[in-house]
Amino acid sequence: MDSASSRLSMRSRLRHAFHAGMALPPGTEPHLAGALRDTLQHPGSMVRAELAYRIASSLGMSDERSENLAIAIEYFHTASLLFDDLPAMDDARVRRGAPCAHQVYGEGAAILAALALINRAYSLVWKSVAGLPAEVQAGSLTYLERHLGIAGLLNGQSQDLHYAGLAPQLREPQSIAMGKTVSLIRLALVLPAMVAQARAEETRLLDRLAVFWGLSYQTLDDLKDVLPSSDVHGKTAARDAFLDRPNLTLTIGIAESFDRVDRLMKLAGRAIARLEKRHVRLAFLREVGVQFKKEIANLSEASLTRAS
Repeated sequence: MDSASSRLSMRSRLRHAFHAGMALPPGTEPHLAGALRDTLQHPGSMVRAELAYRIASSLGMSDERSENLAIAIEYFHTASLLFDDLPAMDDARVRRGAPCAHQVYGEGAAILAALALINRAYSLVWKSVAGLPAEVQAGSLTYLERHLGIAGLLNGQSQDLHYAGLAPQLREPQSIAMGKTVSLIRLALVLPAMVAQARAEETRLLDRLAVFWGLSYQTLDDLKDVLPSSDVHGKTAARDAFLDRPNLTLTIGIAESFDRVDRLMKLAGRAIARLEKRHVRLAFLREVGVQFKKEIANLSEASLTRAS
C-alpha cells in the first residue's frame, strides 16, 4: 500500500472511530441523542486526531493505543466547540456547515452532549495509558489536566469571554491564545509523545512546534473572522468585534497578521527539521506546514479581493 493510500485508510479509520466511539444506548433522551448524533456526523478536519495518531504510532505505540488517544483528543476539542457556540459564550449559529447543536436541540442538550464527549474522552485516555509504567501514566495525566484545566484551556476561555473587562496589561490576544488554542494543540502533539515515552528532546521540540502552530492557527482564525467568505471554515464570522473578544488581526492589522503567521511558520519549519533528524518517521509533520501555506494563500486572496 502506497503512502497516499495508507493516509486515506488511516483517515477513514479515524472518522469511523470518531463516529462509533460514542455509542448511544437505547433509551437515550431524544434531545441529547440528537445533539450527539449530529455532532458525531460532522467531525470537521480531525487534524488534531490525525496528528496525535501519527505521532503516537511513529514513536512505537500500538494502533489501538494510538487510536484511543487520538479520538480522545478529538472529543475534547469537539466538546470545547459545543461550549464555545453557546449563547453564553460566542452565541454562534453555524458550525462545520451545519446549525449549532444548541440551535436545534437546545442549550441543555448541547451542554450535556459536550459533557458526554469529555467523559468518553477520559475513558479513552485511560485505555491508552493502561499498563504503562506508573511514572508515564502520572506524567501524561498530569499534563492533560494542566492543559485542559484552570491553568490552560479553561482560563484562556474565561479570559476570552471577559476580555472587555480585563485590566489593560492583560488584554493581550497572544497570551490568551496560549491558553485557549495552544493548549489543545499541545495535547495533539506533546501528549502522544509522552504516552509513547519519547526522548526528552523530542518532547521539547514538539512542545515548541505546538506553540508555533497554535499561535499560527489562532491568527488564521482571527483573519477568518475579519475576512468572512463563502468557504467551508464552518463557523459564524465577524463575531469578535461584535462581542469585543480578543482578535490579533483587529489589533495589529491584516498585513501584519499575515507577516506574523509567516514568521511563526518559519520557526515551525526549523523545529520540524530538527525533529526529522532525530526521528525520520516524524517527517510527516511537514505535510501540515503545506496545508497551512495553502490556507494562508486562500486567505491572502480573500484579503486582496476585499481590498479591491
